[in-house]
Amino acid sequence: MPLPQPNFTPPFNIVRCSHAVLAVTDLARSRSFYEGAIGLRTQDEDESGLWLRGVEERNHHSLVLKKADTPECLRLGFKVASEEDLEKAHSHFARQGLPCRWSEEPFQGRTLHASDPEGTALEFCYEFEQAPRLLQKYEHYRGCHPQRLDHFNCFSPNVQGSLDFYNGLGFRLTEYTETDGEDAAIWAAWMHRKGNVHDMAFTNGRGPRLHHIAYWAPTALNIIHLCDVMSTSGWLENMERGPGRHGISNAFFLYVRDPDGHRTELYTSDYQTMDPDHEAIRWSLTDTQRQTLWGMPAPKSWFEEGSPFPGQKVREPALKAQPIVAH
Repeated sequence: MPLPQPNFTPPFNIVRCSHAVLAVTDLARSRSFYEGAIGLRTQDEDESGLWLRGVEERNHHSLVLKKADTPECLRLGFKVASEEDLEKAHSHFARQGLPCRWSEEPFQGRTLHASDPEGTALEFCYEFEQAPRLLQKYEHYRGCHPQRLDHFNCFSPNVQGSLDFYNGLGFRLTEYTETDGEDAAIWAAWMHRKGNVHDMAFTNGRGPRLHHIAYWAPTALNIIHLCDVMSTSGWLENMERGPGRHGISNAFFLYVRDPDGHRTELYTSDYQTMDPDHEAIRWSLTDTQRQTLWGMPAPKSWFEEGSPFPGQKVREPALKAQPIVAH
């Protein structure tokens, strides 16, 4: 199918992905993982949740962990450019007949909860409480020294539909995986707002489900160091895939699973994409290097397991094509 043309006049201005809200079953165990192993900083906590951030981030939080009986991805958050853009976002989702409502959330200004057409739970906010600068407070650096939230990746049962919807919101396609032949179809798509490879990506699969959130680390050595940390601090079995390098995005990566199975990628080494004439890179579904330029092949869990969104029935993908996997 044809690629959508970039939309330089979206209905409202999304700046970047900004935060994720995950439901976890044991806050103490989750804190031990995200703070003690990965190295995020706990900015606030109460009996119902934890609010964490990377050392570069000035917003109060980029990861919220909420105590619950069932692990889920409650929402994926995006920062907009102004309060006016929040109003425009509400009007846009309402016109589309999509769920949207205002919500009061701790440490944030006015917040809009919404859903995309596939059922992905979203959250939009302009104002966050600000936190002290930690970038040069090296005594706070732990784990892989995570700097900032980088992106989300979701399983979608309709990648073309997801691509078209987010293109309409001003997200721009940077790379994509496509089947070959006359009836070529897009199997996965990477889309950005902030000028790197992606803020949001979609992979063909049973969904809607969150595949992973990702934090940017300064160098590949930081990610390798995290392997040493996790292997000697009780988290060896939580290392799911990597380290290695993707063909898509050129990212050096490691995928880990938290105590409830939520997946986090530690990520570095992608590239800039802000030029208005930037052309998306096509990868064939039969090219094994799109997923693994080098490194051990991904386990079965990486293709099949993800975090559900509240109240959403997980559906089989419309596209039945399967990738060729490196061995």
